[in-house]
Amino acid sequence: MSNLKLLFPLLFVLHAHFTQTLIQAIVFREYIGANFANVRFSDVPINPNIQIHFILSFGIDFTSGSSPKPTNGRFNVFWDSDNLGPSQVRSIKQQHPNVKVALSIGGDTVNNKAVNFTVVSIDSWVSNAVSSLTSLIKQYNLDGIDIDYEHFKAEPSVFAQCIGRVVTILKRNRVISFASIAPFDDGDVQRHYMALWRSYGGVFDYVNFQFYAYDRRTTVDQFLRYFDAQSANYNGGKVLVSFSTDSSGGLKPENGFFTACERLRSRGKLNGIFVWSADNSKANGFRYERQAQALLAKG
Repeated sequence: MSNLKLLFPLLFVLHAHFTQTLIQAIVFREYIGANFANVRFSDVPINPNIQIHFILSFGIDFTSGSSPKPTNGRFNVFWDSDNLGPSQVRSIKQQHPNVKVALSIGGDTVNNKAVNFTVVSIDSWVSNAVSSLTSLIKQYNLDGIDIDYEHFKAEPSVFAQCIGRVVTILKRNRVISFASIAPFDDGDVQRHYMALWRSYGGVFDYVNFQFYAYDRRTTVDQFLRYFDAQSANYNGGKVLVSFSTDSSGGLKPENGFFTACERLRSRGKLNGIFVWSADNSKANGFRYERQAQALLAKG
């Protein structure tokens, strides 16, 4: 009997470890807050059997106001913080142990002005970014960071050093536990992100590749070829598939996205799904989020 008493706790620990490993391996991610659509974390369906990441959109190193200007790495809040504030982050994480919340930095535009990645010097940008991001992440009780710059006024090597060093420091200081990049198939974008990947790929846990930036006539077979191409570009990375619930392109759920996911899963290549964005999905009751999470939860 004494041996059995020792065995049962061990089996419980092993089961718990297996469950946690499964949750970490299968992830559903969704951007939230960019469009100020009054969407809350609690509005979005949450399947308890997979890891869920909400990604606040966006933290931007620009000034606020009608004529925003770059701040050389000093980040400010540009998401719907009234509905997605520190208390809401704390509450959703307490209610759902499988939920983590991240911050996406960069984005496309602010007040209709392109968010250009702009630096005065590598050292000054890194110093300002580490300080301001650490403050924001601790204030909001966040877990990770996502890199989503889409316009650049710096060479790829400078972008790589700035972003790579900041993420490395934030991880080393245990400010964040995971990080991702969000490139898409554009020549200048790919030059910058692939330079970052070559130098610092090891510090990134996910590649949120924006497959919805492809043509809206994308077929299932084309989508799978795109996935293979980007998996080769970001070799060794955990490339996630994606769809949008706005008017963007790519392979939409109604046109075969989930068929493509099933094919990837049959090949052992379905690492997770992310969606742009909860703000747009609110109108249809998060129909496709439920479908995506149920598909991932099948293991």
